Amino acid sequence: MTRTLRTSMLAAATAAALSGQALAEPVGPIPDDQAVRNVVLVHGAFADGSGWRGVYDILTARGYRVSIVQNPLTRFEDDVNATLRMLARQDGPSILVGHSYGGSVITEAGTDPNVAGLVYVSALAPDIGESTGDQFAEIPAPPEFVIEPGPDGFGFVNMALFKAGFAGDTTDDDAAFLRDSQVPINMAIFGTPLTQAAWRTKPSWAIVATQDRAIDPRLLTQQAERIGAEIVKVEASHVLFLTQPDAVANAIDTAARAMSQAATR
Repeated sequence: MTRTLRTSMLAAATAAALSGQALAEPVGPIPDDQAVRNVVLVHGAFADGSGWRGVYDILTARGYRVSIVQNPLTRFEDDVNATLRMLARQDGPSILVGHSYGGSVITEAGTDPNVAGLVYVSALAPDIGESTGDQFAEIPAPPEFVIEPGPDGFGFVNMALFKAGFAGDTTDDDAAFLRDSQVPINMAIFGTPLTQAAWRTKPSWAIVATQDRAIDPRLLTQQAERIGAEIVKVEASHVLFLTQPDAVANAIDTAARAMSQAATR
């Protein structure tokens, strides 16, 4: 599928799915005959899959089958394989969702035939031959976001700046828990180039957190526009999947309904 055809398909599918509703505001259970009923959620660096609980609860209540990938964050290939392993367990097409660095993972893994569409949640979307780290060449991470590599090559977010850079709109208690339970990432992952770019052939949506202090919102918007994604902006920090689960779930729901409409056209 050419990019022009994919973009046209995305526009038509989204228009059909909205049926007069505002983007990111579909409500109620999904129809019994909806074609795309599976959602696979992929977390980013310094986190694990448990942060998706709010999004999971909302989508499962609407009738979706939601699966959550637990990335080991040891090698880029390991995270891609963990995602492919979960996609193989789905019965039918899926919406593949990635947060932050998880956007790189879904970009590589999303060419899987089980993937109907992609949703980027304050996420990066490299092209073929680009790495996650390359995305920050022109617009670096905000100064509040500081990663501290250890002697073994794995990095943690700076403890003192954690809330400001990573979880600005959480409570102090929630930010402290996220800080103290963060999962380190092998820093070499950020230098691994992608071999595939699913957004070139799969319809994409992007949710941009306008108060993100881990990835500059200007970069998020630039990336979303480059891949031709349907963009939703949400006033939230980098962990919007945790603090704004309704907005995130609604955007995923919109993508699934749009791709289901496209499948029946």
